Amino acid sequence: MATHRALLQLRIAGRGSCSRLPLRFPERTLRATFWGWAAAAATGPRASRERQVPGGNVCSYARGPPGYAAASRRYTTSKSTVDPDEMKTFQALSQKWWDSNGEFAALHALNDLRVPFIRDTLLTFSEKMHLGHPLQGFRILDVGCGGGLLSEPLGRLGAVVVGIDPLEDNIRTAKLHQLFDPVLKGQVEYTACSLEEMAMEATNTFDAVVASEVVEHVNNLEIFIKCAAQVLKPEGSLFITTINKTILSYAMAIVAAEYVLRIVPSGTHEWEKFISPEELEKYLASSGLTVEAVNGMLFNPIFGTWSWINDCSVNYALHAVKSKVAEQSDFVSESSNGKDNDSDQSESSSCSKDKL
Repeated sequence: MATHRALLQLRIAGRGSCSRLPLRFPERTLRATFWGWAAAAATGPRASRERQVPGGNVCSYARGPPGYAAASRRYTTSKSTVDPDEMKTFQALSQKWWDSNGEFAALHALNDLRVPFIRDTLLTFSEKMHLGHPLQGFRILDVGCGGGLLSEPLGRLGAVVVGIDPLEDNIRTAKLHQLFDPVLKGQVEYTACSLEEMAMEATNTFDAVVASEVVEHVNNLEIFIKCAAQVLKPEGSLFITTINKTILSYAMAIVAAEYVLRIVPSGTHEWEKFISPEELEKYLASSGLTVEAVNGMLFNPIFGTWSWINDCSVNYALHAVKSKVAEQSDFVSESSNGKDNDSDQSESSSCSKDKL
């Protein structure tokens, strides 16, 4: 245990602990660039409330892709963490997850950072150790799993992984790809549901919850964090990778990545949903979670690689631990008492605990 902790501390020390370094751009140049790009982006797909779907078709917010309407009816109340507009975007990309050179290439490359980060941190905070399968004995919930890009490598490390996503097309893609690797049988399970649905039936169930590149897409972040805390066991770990809310993050993650370099599809992100580590920590603290580490990440679009850096101005990874005394989520309490009389509730996917 002590050896693992010392090893992780050395690794974190080597890559820095996110010291919030000042931006290395002349302020006047950055301001002019930002407002120039902002004006250009304002005339893009988001301004017209339409997004370009691969293949040249326009996906209107009013219309949505095929199969979207039925799925979106489940998530129309303020209590839902799922944003219907975000579902439209990812519905159109649901068949693209495993194209390592396509729209999700950056997420494929991100595994080089996030998988070791999750593995090493869990081993540091646990006595469990299994050679060859270091995460054996851990139960992990992968929230917003998409096509399973992160669920699969965690399963190969020995963890029992439950991947959830509100889009059934994403889950179908994940299940299909899982069939190509017999090692994943019994290690990874996928379910089409939201985090709040899971929270109502899986309290204190998981050793770790992973929300990688997800919180910048959710509808209600406060409820999302409460539900994540609810499904965690006491002293369980929450891992989040996301985008900071800065002028530089707008320039890099939206203007450069979506409109200039085309690393991700236009309209994938909304700057208003980005969140700083400080603000995110407030949500975590109110749900009984203590932040243990925050590390900056940098994507190199030329080589398609990620690296750890000291600066969290754009992308960062965060690890938080749930307190020993479990605190019940207000959202879960209300839901279990009232069960929402909304007729849409009957259409919700079941995240039965029997499946876990």
